[in-house]
Parts: sequence; structure tokens; C-alpha cells
Amino acid sequence: MNRLILSVVALAACAAVTHAHMVYVVPAKDGGAATVVFSDSLEPDEKVRMDKLAGLKLVARIDGKDVPVEYTKADHSFAAKLPKGASVVYGTAAYGLLSKSEKPTLLVYHPKAVLAGAGAKSATVGVAAALEIVPATEAGKTRFQLLAKGKPVAGAEGTVVLPDGTKEKVTTDKDGYTPGFEKTGRYAAYLKLAEAKTGEHDGKKYEEVRHYATLVAECGK
Repeated sequence: MNRLILSVVALAACAAVTHAHMVYVVPAKDGGAATVVFSDSLEPDEKVRMDKLAGLKLVARIDGKDVPVEYTKADHSFAAKLPKGASVVYGTAAYGLLSKSEKPTLLVYHPKAVLAGAGAKSATVGVAAALEIVPATEAGKTRFQLLAKGKPVAGAEGTVVLPDGTKEKVTTDKDGYTPGFEKTGRYAAYLKLAEAKTGEHDGKKYEEVRHYATLVAECGK
């Protein structure tokens, strides 16, 4: 019995670790390159391979237009070269089916990074983005708004990682905003949206799509 209990606890711990892993686009300080990771931090996880993210499509937004972003694939991260003048880099990746779930669920990630110097308007993709997080700094506090094709999403749950590494669980309000944060520096965030939708991915049927929008941005300045 004790062995069974320990096994259940171990499986739960593994599930928690896997759930915390997100797809992040992490821009270099000069804005000329970015690293794509699947991790519970902004650093590559050497224990996790990127194979299931091989279909990731990335674009950079320059003056309102999207330009494809090429990247080099490696085992634990992707290296992307960013075009000059880009304000935002974003994309979508269908990861695969979540095996341990009440119903067959497809995981889809929507990573985004706002590059240094981008204004409030240029940090928003809008209707072209299936799901995105937009940073908004006012009166010394930064909030994060979840938008689905430009429309606010209320009641979405997720986590904000503050510049000092502190993690705060959040839920969006009726206008799609998280609570505000006062710290200045690089933030990361993810928010979840579940969609009752049937379909097929890699020959396997699903009954739900679980979307995760992620963001990396310098905020509070």
C-alpha cells in the first residue's frame, strides 16, 4: 500500500512539473535574436527535447506587417534570427495530445515576445493572433491582458513570473486583465484558455483544445 501511495505521489509530481513547462520566446538584449525554449523558466531545460514543437511557426511584426522568422532547431531549444525593426515576435505550435486528462485534449501554445522599444500600440498583434498576452504599464504598475483575436478573455488562469523570479498565480478580470505588479524588468507570463472543440491531430482524436498564451517582455520602465 505504501509503495502504491508513493507511486501516485511521484506521478502527481511529474504531472505538475510537465504542466509548468511552457513555450517561451526569449529575445536577446540587442533584439537581433531570440531563443525558443520549452521550460518552466526562461532557460532551456536540458531534460526536455523540442521534437513535438518542430511545427512551430514564428513571425515578426514590423510596422503592422508580419514577416516569417527562420530558426535553427536543436535538441533543447531553437535559435531564431530576428529582422531589424521588429516590435513583436509571435507564433503558434500544436504540441500534441495530453494523455492524462478526463478527455482527449490537444495542447496548443501561443508564444510571444515584445522587443525593447516597442510602444503600447505596437505590442498588440490584434485579430491576427489567435491568443496573445499584452503588457500594459500605467501609474507604475504593469498588468497583462489576455486577448483572443483582439477580444478580452475573462476568467483565464495562469502565472506571472516577476523580474526577481517570484511567481504569482493570477486570474483575468472581466476586461481580460491580471492584477498589477510594480517591479521593473523582464517579466514572463502564461494564461490558459480551454475550448470545447473536436478534431484530429497526428491521427488521434481530441474533444478539447487547451490553449496557453505566453509572453516575455521588459516592463515597468
